[in-house]
Amino acid sequence: MRADRLVSVLLLLQSRGKVTAAEVATELEISERTARRDLEALGLAGLPVYPCRGRHGGWQLAGTGRTDLSGLTAPEARALFLLVGAAPATPEVKQAVRKLMRALPEPFRAHAEAATTAVVVEPAGWDRRRPERLPPPHLEPLQAAVVEGEAVHLGYVDRAGTATVRLAHPLGLAAKGPTWYLVAGTASGLRTFRVDRVTSVERAGVPAERPDGFDLGEAWAMITGKVEELRAPLLARALADPAALGWCRETFGTRVRIGPAQPDGRVELEIRGHNPRYLAAEIAGFGRYLEVLGPPEVRQALADVGTELVARYR
Repeated sequence: MRADRLVSVLLLLQSRGKVTAAEVATELEISERTARRDLEALGLAGLPVYPCRGRHGGWQLAGTGRTDLSGLTAPEARALFLLVGAAPATPEVKQAVRKLMRALPEPFRAHAEAATTAVVVEPAGWDRRRPERLPPPHLEPLQAAVVEGEAVHLGYVDRAGTATVRLAHPLGLAAKGPTWYLVAGTASGLRTFRVDRVTSVERAGVPAERPDGFDLGEAWAMITGKVEELRAPLLARALADPAALGWCRETFGTRVRIGPAQPDGRVELEIRGHNPRYLAAEIAGFGRYLEVLGPPEVRQALADVGTELVARYR
């Protein structure tokens, strides 16, 4: 995600009111898939960008068209800078942030600056499928609480259906594919809440407590690492033909880590799976392009699959 490109998409919408992904792709010289992802990102962040279905559909900016950033409302400016802050901190992005900051009305600048460190965005979800979702209803007040540094009374329903209300100190927001999460401090320590399970957000009227040296990116990497271990506890080591790396990313998503190349040209991989048989079934389709080095139970499961296939199709 590039901050300057997102701003270009927004300004294109402001000038035209409605565009298609193909028009954005042509205008910005990017792929149509990338254009569609950028439009989705703007809408998920809380900007008034909506898809229009049908033969003459596209993406529409709600309200009257505007030609510069001075026409943004405070929530829209906050949402834009949340997205910009989630982009990789390249020199081009830093320059784009400075230009955007100067273009904003003075009252919005302090919160916009805070927003640039308040969000982490991972386009890939937990699984390969990324169903479209509308932004959760309580995303905007949580964005405001994170940016303004204020504690909230958070109503929440957990996976088991238990409803609670607790004092939470918002530290940041993270998007994993189409799913948003709140990272917050609580009386029980650092916790992660799915935003679509939040039932209420009430300002507590006190500043949020922020741990010294807290870094949202580092905290989110630790959280996702633990989740991936729980979802797929089995770790296999393998060597892959370079031609199969794109195929590996497509098949395993966030469950694969790509390492260095070996002297024979093949590339080291670490692949997570649910159990030996399930992982062997996924790997078997790669044939000679992927060799599992361990653990032994995955190699044995692959041998079993191979024997069964030969017996069936010899």
